[in-house]
Amino acid sequence: INAEYMGTFLTMSGLQSVPDKVSFPDEEAKICRFWEEIDAFQESVRRSEGRPEYSFYDGPPFATGLPHYGHILAGTIKDIVTRYAHMTGHHVSRRFGWDCHGLPVEYEIDQALGLKTREDVHALGIERYNAECRKIVMRFATEWETVVKRMGRWIDFRNDYKTLDTPYMESVWSVFQQLYQKNLVYRGFKVMHVSTACGTPLSNFEASQNYREVQDPSVVLRFKILDDDACFLAWTTTPWTLPSNLALIVHPNIKYVRFVEKATGRVYVAGKPRLVDMLYKSLDEVQILAEFDGSELVGKRYQPLFPYWAHKQAEGAYRVIAGDFVDDKTGTCIVHCAPAHGEDDYRVALANNIIQEGTLDCLVDNYGLFSPVVTDFAGQHVKAADKSIIRYLKDHDNLFNSSTIHHEYPFCWRSDTPLISKAMASWFVRVTSLKDDLIANNKKTRWVPDTIRDGRFHNWLASSRDWSISRNRYWGTPIPLWVSEDGEEVVCIGSIAELERRTGHRPTDLHREFVDHLTIPSSRTPGTVLRRIPDTFDCWFESGSMPYAQVHHPFENVERFERTFPADFIAEGVDQTRGWFYTLMVISTALYNQPPFKNLIVNGLVLASDGRKMSKRLKNYPDPMLVAETHGCDALRLYLIDSPVVRAENLRFDIAGVRDVVKEFILRFHNAYRFLIMYALPLHFAPNQREALESSNVMDKWILTVVSSVIRFVAAEMAEYRLSTVLGRLTKFVDELTNWYLRFNRQRLKGRKGEAEQRTSLNVLFEVVYTFARVMAPFTPFIVESMYQNLKFMLPEAERQPSIHFLNFPQPQCTSDPVLERQIKRLQVVITLGRLIRDRRRISLKTPVREIIIINKDVEYLNDLRAFLPYLYGELHVKQVTLTEQEEQYVLLSAEGVPRSLGKRLGKSGGAVAAQIKSWTNDQVKAFVATGRGMVGEVEVTTDDVTVKKTFRGNDAEAVYEAATAGDGDVVMLVDIREDAQLRDEGLVYSFVNRVQKARKAAHLTPEIPLAVVLSAVPEALWRVLTEEPTASMVRFSLPGVALSRVLPENARRLSDPVDVSLVGHSFQLHLISP
Repeated sequence: INAEYMGTFLTMSGLQSVPDKVSFPDEEAKICRFWEEIDAFQESVRRSEGRPEYSFYDGPPFATGLPHYGHILAGTIKDIVTRYAHMTGHHVSRRFGWDCHGLPVEYEIDQALGLKTREDVHALGIERYNAECRKIVMRFATEWETVVKRMGRWIDFRNDYKTLDTPYMESVWSVFQQLYQKNLVYRGFKVMHVSTACGTPLSNFEASQNYREVQDPSVVLRFKILDDDACFLAWTTTPWTLPSNLALIVHPNIKYVRFVEKATGRVYVAGKPRLVDMLYKSLDEVQILAEFDGSELVGKRYQPLFPYWAHKQAEGAYRVIAGDFVDDKTGTCIVHCAPAHGEDDYRVALANNIIQEGTLDCLVDNYGLFSPVVTDFAGQHVKAADKSIIRYLKDHDNLFNSSTIHHEYPFCWRSDTPLISKAMASWFVRVTSLKDDLIANNKKTRWVPDTIRDGRFHNWLASSRDWSISRNRYWGTPIPLWVSEDGEEVVCIGSIAELERRTGHRPTDLHREFVDHLTIPSSRTPGTVLRRIPDTFDCWFESGSMPYAQVHHPFENVERFERTFPADFIAEGVDQTRGWFYTLMVISTALYNQPPFKNLIVNGLVLASDGRKMSKRLKNYPDPMLVAETHGCDALRLYLIDSPVVRAENLRFDIAGVRDVVKEFILRFHNAYRFLIMYALPLHFAPNQREALESSNVMDKWILTVVSSVIRFVAAEMAEYRLSTVLGRLTKFVDELTNWYLRFNRQRLKGRKGEAEQRTSLNVLFEVVYTFARVMAPFTPFIVESMYQNLKFMLPEAERQPSIHFLNFPQPQCTSDPVLERQIKRLQVVITLGRLIRDRRRISLKTPVREIIIINKDVEYLNDLRAFLPYLYGELHVKQVTLTEQEEQYVLLSAEGVPRSLGKRLGKSGGAVAAQIKSWTNDQVKAFVATGRGMVGEVEVTTDDVTVKKTFRGNDAEAVYEAATAGDGDVVMLVDIREDAQLRDEGLVYSFVNRVQKARKAAHLTPEIPLAVVLSAVPEALWRVLTEEPTASMVRFSLPGVALSRVLPENARRLSDPVDVSLVGHSFQLHLISP
């Protein structure tokens, strides 16, 4: 391996040979060092200044955990799109961002310090608590930067943004103040999902992120009706909410029954639709006494299950009220109402004066513990108390039945603990008032795939609820509201300068420990002050403010912000549909009535190979860095984007898929590049684009046309942000380049067709490889950089750039040529047919065959092939090619019915018609083909109903043919598979030449190195074939300048180790020596 080639690119001074084997991971590591040495990313940004701006927003991850495949996938998508934007003439600023506040950080500190309640935090002190949070925020920042850069992503870590930075936090204050001034902020009392592990409420989209299948209690309770011997039966899966019960809810229009349970004689009231299945196995177990609408039950009073709030009975509690959300598909049609723990419960109880606006007692604290009022369960966590509560109800004769139920239940996205519903005082953004504008702005954006925009995201917007943005936590941006003691006077601060003007102090930081103690004199009541509310912002409010806060808008960079808003492009996972995508849209709509982005790629989830979530505990996925060091990041990038995951579907990660990308794409393209260098280097070749584009060789014209069509295709797909379609076309091109163009032009490239043809073909190959490398630059940044650092020495010095990524995306140089593309496609079809027949009969490609007959009734098809007869002879390795339209001489026709068409049109009788079609004779099928119509009894069938097939008539006494068809039988190929001595000898020569070339390659001997070949102990029959005509001339043509000998000289200078060879029963030893 060339030492200079494997060294740093900065030491290269000219075109270098390319080793046969190369470690792509090692090459990528070398590229990473090279980019660092020339500061490649920052230099590319500097060089693009003054170009049209392409705006990109990077969603901020938490740095408290290590990057996983989801981050790598999203990062790859972002890198491809922004690299492409840069290469197509744009200035693309790419700043990395960090989400630094919120539950992920606080939860870790709580666990580390053993803090369980707010009192624990206050005892420690907010200043010290936040200092501990600050310590771990950027704990894995170095690892993130290492992984991101190793994956080939170019993004600015030096000028990153952090949500904990004071300028960022000040912009968040400004965003909030604007919402406040638009009357979009209010303080409310709502039932919300609460994480008891973190002691804080979650927004509705946070609560929707982590649902799980769980087993919960399913209990039916007896509520004893006052002044009656009957009981109401109500159902719940949350026994812990029963101490908070204040009412029972019925639907006014559902039918209810009063009945006697025959087994016990007890009298109950429940919904008639639920008597069977929910309560009893059959109606035989009960005697119905009366039937009535739910409205007749409204106002009836019952005895509380627990004594804790018995005094509320005098205030109007513990009675039946009506609610239209009650259904007849679940439970007993009677809903137990705990206003402190249910959104519908709260709404209906408020409407019926069970509770009053703005006040609500609650028996459960934010950590899910029962208060001292609940004397029987005080201090117990509500979920843990379920069994004790059920036992209590049973002991007090209030339990009708008890079982379990499997259902979906929300868990905290951070602590992985069950959420509870609890009424909380919170500050809200009036999202419901923005609903129509949100839906309209969503329609202005492009999502890939658009089904997420028009489905999941649209539905989420259409059902939007007001957004709770306050958190009773510590490590976050404080909500800038200063409020009087009676709550009547409120001041919203929007900047540090305003805070200084109001308080007389200018904080250097905006975290709680720096601003909580500051007070604002009351303008309403002299001598009193306003104090800041203790809440911080939901961290999603901070990340949703990212477009403004990352540039410290509106305090700085106003013109820059206006130039780059909304973003041209963002990308994240489908889980952000109810997260970052939503908060971005809400805030931008509220502030500017604009969408925050123009284009969005949504990716799905990367799962383990078994379909389960990737888990460090289960170790069910390979370490991304190990994959990178084994197969390379280019391969990982291509594997990820060529999968359902870029269409918002899930991907089961399979390391074999990464390996296949190396084998099927990267290695093959690299081999084409190596082939170019191998033959260009000895000639000191300087490519000439004009000569390449003016080549008259039909194969040259074809491959140049194809690479131009690839450019147009990639440009069109990237304009629509359809990454998932790109790799398939790129892979097809590599196949066309390596399996077709290079195969067809080996002799030209090697100089066997003369120096002029060699230079023309090298010009074309350079143009194609160099062009395709630039096409691939956004997708596989490493391998194309490695190639360019060598290829550029073939360019005029004035055209050389330090990096391929400083070049523009190539423009098509050739117009499309449909006729030529059709001709080549047909050529490929028949050559593939010939290879198929050889494989079937195990006839080596090195062994020639006597004749191939190609049959097609289309004269144009045959004329297309006639234009390429030399390629047919060469690739099919055949002595005679016969093209004929005389199908009847060789082909039998048969027909089959199309089940779907016949069944749709004829129903059950379609099967009988299909059977008759299958029995048609050759002449009947021929008549059908002539007209496109036929009769089966009285039923007329057309080409939609019938498939015509062509098969070989059979062999005669003179020849033995193997047949194959393609294109639904449009083309039939017959191969004469008889073998004779001359054909065997020619096959032997080709096999011998192949072994010599393999030995030469294994010894790293390039074509310009002279050599002689010695065959020790070679059988006389083989020697005669190699040295006597007519086959000797074949050896001389295939191994020009190579002398053959049977004697190894004593002083021979060996160029390789001896190779033991066996060719069709002929065994000998092969020596490569200097002549």
